[in-house]
Amino acid sequence: MVGAAIADAYVAAPVRDERAYPAYAAFCRETVQQYHFLVGRPEFGGLGVAVRIVDEDPYPDVESMLEDVRRRRLKVWASAASGNPHPYLSDGENDMFRAVHDVFGHAASGRGFDRHGEEAAWLKHSTMYSPLAVRALTTETRGQNCAQIFRYGGRRFPEQKAVLLPRSFSDPRRVSLVQTEVTPAPR
Repeated sequence: MVGAAIADAYVAAPVRDERAYPAYAAFCRETVQQYHFLVGRPEFGGLGVAVRIVDEDPYPDVESMLEDVRRRRLKVWASAASGNPHPYLSDGENDMFRAVHDVFGHAASGRGFDRHGEEAAWLKHSTMYSPLAVRALTTETRGQNCAQIFRYGGRRFPEQKAVLLPRSFSDPRRVSLVQTEVTPAPR
């Protein structure tokens, strides 16, 4: 199962690997650009979404988040409140990523926070990043989510890492293989 293989690769990886830093630098730059588009004033080409950083998980489901996004607002669970610091991104950069991923991944795909929704959000959001940055995005989304689901039974969030998973896990063209293995087609 590909999801379990992604989880194994994530869990086995070190917390940081300097070879991942160019991908993380690209990921960070592109995330900041997406964030400025998200919060930018509509009269200047932005979406005008007001982002508020909060100390608790703000949304019980994707519908609650979608309702806020329709009203041009978004709450983001503060990275600092999680007690799980990122080894490369600052809390502010990580909060920006959480905001853009919620809007351009989850809201844009209309999918929730379960394993299928996370996979759909990664796939949707990956179209907004360069190939180099997608490598870091994959660690941040697929890697963490697969570890949480397949290794920790959804009970805890894994330690954040700044590493690159095997290149094949970052290829959006292979996502149908993951979905087929994770969710068999009805008979």
